[in-house]
Amino acid sequence: MPVSQETLDRIALTAEEYALIVQKLGREPNEVELGMFGALWSEHCGYKHSKPLLRMLPSEGPAVRVAAGEENAGVVDIGDGLSIVFKIESHNHPSAVEPYQGAATGVGGIIRDILAMGARPIALLNSLRFGTLDDAHNRYLFEGVVAGISGYGNCIGIPDVGGEVAFAPSYAGNPLVNAMCVGVLREGELMRSAATTPGSTLMLVGSATGRDGIHGASGLASRTFGDGEREMRPTVQVGDPFLEKVLIEACLEAARSGHLAAMQDLGAAGLTSSAIECAARGGTGVEIDVALVPRREPGMTPYEVMLSESQERMLLIVREGEERPIADIFERWDLSATVIGRVTGDGLARILDGDETVAEVEIGPLSEPPRYRSEPQRPAYLAELHDAPWPQEPPPGEAGALLRALLASPNIASKRSVYRRYDHEVQTNTLVKPGAGDAAVLRIRGTAKAIAMAVDGNGRMAYLEPYAGGAMAAAEACRNVACAGARPLALTDCLNFGDPERPDVYYQLAEAIRGIADAAKALGVPVVSGNVSLYNESGGEAIYPTPVVGAVGLLEDAGARLTAGFVELGDAVLLLGADALAGDPASLAGSEYLAHVHGLVIGAPSIDLALEARVQALLVALAEARLLRSAHDCADGGLAVAVAESAILGGVGFVGESTLTPTLSLLRERGQHRGRWDAALFGEAASRVVVSCAPDDAAAVAARAGAAGVPVLRLGSVGGERVSLGGLIDEPLAALAEAHGTGLERALAG
Repeated sequence: MPVSQETLDRIALTAEEYALIVQKLGREPNEVELGMFGALWSEHCGYKHSKPLLRMLPSEGPAVRVAAGEENAGVVDIGDGLSIVFKIESHNHPSAVEPYQGAATGVGGIIRDILAMGARPIALLNSLRFGTLDDAHNRYLFEGVVAGISGYGNCIGIPDVGGEVAFAPSYAGNPLVNAMCVGVLREGELMRSAATTPGSTLMLVGSATGRDGIHGASGLASRTFGDGEREMRPTVQVGDPFLEKVLIEACLEAARSGHLAAMQDLGAAGLTSSAIECAARGGTGVEIDVALVPRREPGMTPYEVMLSESQERMLLIVREGEERPIADIFERWDLSATVIGRVTGDGLARILDGDETVAEVEIGPLSEPPRYRSEPQRPAYLAELHDAPWPQEPPPGEAGALLRALLASPNIASKRSVYRRYDHEVQTNTLVKPGAGDAAVLRIRGTAKAIAMAVDGNGRMAYLEPYAGGAMAAAEACRNVACAGARPLALTDCLNFGDPERPDVYYQLAEAIRGIADAAKALGVPVVSGNVSLYNESGGEAIYPTPVVGAVGLLEDAGARLTAGFVELGDAVLLLGADALAGDPASLAGSEYLAHVHGLVIGAPSIDLALEARVQALLVALAEARLLRSAHDCADGGLAVAVAESAILGGVGFVGESTLTPTLSLLRERGQHRGRWDAALFGEAASRVVVSCAPDDAAAVAARAGAAGVPVLRLGSVGGERVSLGGLIDEPLAALAEAHGTGLERALAG
């Protein structure tokens, strides 16, 4: 008898998909089988609407050892017999329902993805989005998420070294919590997840299984929110960072023992996804007896055991006859390691409950959900927002007050109150700490090398032009890594969008991916891992389309690293990239200035990827030649904010060149279109970096920029106790630092 619509809704399957399951099986599925299909065919696990689009992303490169889609995370070679393993994932809906545990288990889950590759996790980053802080519920979500990240990460002993926090009304009902983890791997220690050898043993290690997280992948992460999301609290997992800490050590010891054939974490869809994915990758089958699975709650059914998303669990594929040494390892770490089944050669997923067979399905249909390609439709609002009139240019005398207001904006203000709650120095490898530079930098022990990492995205830009928003997210992540002096190696992406069954949302998704792909190709940086988070809607309203991109780069010499703050009195300050002082109104598109000061999200953002590639290559070359003292990306708030932030971080003022006074008469004299002083100071044109260098090196920096085809402009010099720029801004450094340092706390206090 066909199942009810209520049942299908609970596991996020359509009636058409149920009919397809019946067709593939040649019969009606039983309850356990249907639950497994619902989980594996969910958007969260099956990527039904996004997988065809993800093929646009370049995933190969000379340093790539494991590309996107092959395993749990991407792997890139950094030489000296070492590789870096990294990935970013979302835990958006769980964090909306239960912010502390949602964020905490998001951290735990991404750590296990890295662990499953045999790598030691060495760093965490996060990208967070919330509604505006004038709303009490948004403040509750913000506080809960930050507490969850710090509560889990600080206990587990992995430094949280970077990230971003942003606020906009569109995230009010659906915050974004994207977690990134980076690990290091030695030659010969890479673990795979494919179960290739029949007769191998399935061992479940770590925590006992409970009822938390059931339907997390299908019921929570793969549908939009209505009015009843509070009822979904039981679908949110509960984390135990202390258990995960010892699980990391035990799994790494097991991986090095030679007794493991493969390893997989239990994340979304729990035992179902982990076992079926291992079999699918290995072209084999699995037999699991749920009666053997250790449980922490009485009376659990086979359905609940197979779909539980209880945390801190891993599935080990152990070579036949070598179970005892693995059990001994976990016993030494006071962890359980239980044989629950075996790998078979018949291509079936056979689930037993003692002597009873409760499910028997071919691996192929389970692991091959339908793929959908919608007909994209360009959103109607784009034309209106692209053609919207700019607000009236304020009087030039307001420039200083506007700079202070922008520095105090929660999107620009210092996030010290957030990252001071994270332990960013544990493991003692952190060379550039949160807030000090555009990217975090970690030493690679035993070598002279370091790695830089950053995560970036801007939902406003993608909302106004999805293609440009995707390209700009990838470009900015790489630019921030380059600002640290590192050569970008590879990317990971987390694509946060609304309901893909809506043609306008599908357009946003497709165009943003195309933008990331074009940027990755232009910069020569492959995308080696990632995650797609769809159905981010509440009350019928989608979030801003928010592609978030993480980048990892390599410094061959850790001593060449750069930070963002000005360093020495008298240093020359230059602008590399597009000429900000043209005052082109188009640079205001999607800017924090328009949003925060004028309450407008309008314009058509764009990026010149060829120029971007030249700017980044130049930055790396200048850093390697030790010609720079600092580098800071012009991003939110534009040129004036970038200069002010470098001064604040360095604790020293800035004196602008008198020739830079950007009056309209000067702009006209230069033969350019009618410019605006507010666009010159606060516009957010891409591909621009404020750098400082020793006065004697300024000519060499300018010469190299010219040879590289990168515009360069002398902005001024480091010194004094004020920040003066272009005859429009002349503010005490202390006042700017106070606005920047207290803006977020003031917003949180209402």
